[in-house]
Amino acid sequence: MNLLNLRKPTRLGLIIGVGVVVIGASFFVWHSMRQKGIPEGIASGNGRIEAVEIDRAAKLAGRVTEIRGDEGAFVTAGQILAKMDTAVLEAQRREAEALLRQAKNAIETARSQVAQRQGERAAARARVAQRQAEVEAAKRRLARSEALLTDQAIAAQQVDDDRAAFLGALAALRAAEAEVMAADAAIGTARSQVIGAQSDIEAAQAALERIEADIDDSVLKSPRDGRIQYRVAQPGEVLSPGGVVLNMVDLTDVYMTFFLPTEQAGRVALGAEARLVLDAAPQYVVPAAISFVADVAQFTPKTVETQEERQKLMFRIKARIAPDLLREHLLQVKTGLPGMAYVRLDPRVDWPPELQTRLPQ
Repeated sequence: MNLLNLRKPTRLGLIIGVGVVVIGASFFVWHSMRQKGIPEGIASGNGRIEAVEIDRAAKLAGRVTEIRGDEGAFVTAGQILAKMDTAVLEAQRREAEALLRQAKNAIETARSQVAQRQGERAAARARVAQRQAEVEAAKRRLARSEALLTDQAIAAQQVDDDRAAFLGALAALRAAEAEVMAADAAIGTARSQVIGAQSDIEAAQAALERIEADIDDSVLKSPRDGRIQYRVAQPGEVLSPGGVVLNMVDLTDVYMTFFLPTEQAGRVALGAEARLVLDAAPQYVVPAAISFVADVAQFTPKTVETQEERQKLMFRIKARIAPDLLREHLLQVKTGLPGMAYVRLDPRVDWPPELQTRLPQ
């Protein structure tokens, strides 16, 4: 991080003179502080400014059609960084839309089939009622004929005819009842077709949503405020799935990584105050807070059998700069710069004058 570039519209000679004095005085103070050492209760370690890096990559295989922004350009959250070719996806979307329309037509047809089958069942039930009346009438005629035959009032042939009419009416009733059952089965089939058509609609809608999501993902946007660090691909290149188009850094998530020995690392608390002094801008002291303390030593000797050897173990520490402070100096934030990190192990210890916060105005 470089918070140095403080420029004011003054005359050139005054700028050079003041700059030389300030830099010379700051270097003298910084050098004196290193010569004198730091107070008890404050630990230090050398490190390098880092930031969260983000790769913006293609979700699907395709051709890069456009890249917006050069290396070093600042971008904001939601800003379009690059675009991928979507001709194939657009064709797939049109196909999915056609299938969706087809599925909607199919469900309307299936619903009309249900209504038709329900009408056929109603007609079949009416015929059942008619056949039942015919059976009752034929049964009564047969009973009267049989009574008259006993008195020899009619011929036996008439009784046989009436019996045949009764059995015919009974058979017609059974046939009508079978038609009702067939109509019920047809209704069940038509309803299952409605369910199937509904499933086809849901599948077509899901396919359309997936394709639209792929089209949206083909427009690569910045997930947060930051700066483009590298352009990995160029317009016209064909990338495989996951192919990186560009790399960016989040300039609101900046920290310095440094190392402390066991005795000091064990006293560092999360959230403890820290100060960062960069080699490129020693006149500034940047406030920070401890955001990470490793629970496993990074540098381990071959043997750790004695207490002295255990003290040689080094633990990784992160001192994070407040995002609000970074936003105030966003254009001056740079990563990769080396410097010194100072952390207060004892909150009762005051920062020496050399480590009091000093920032560009």
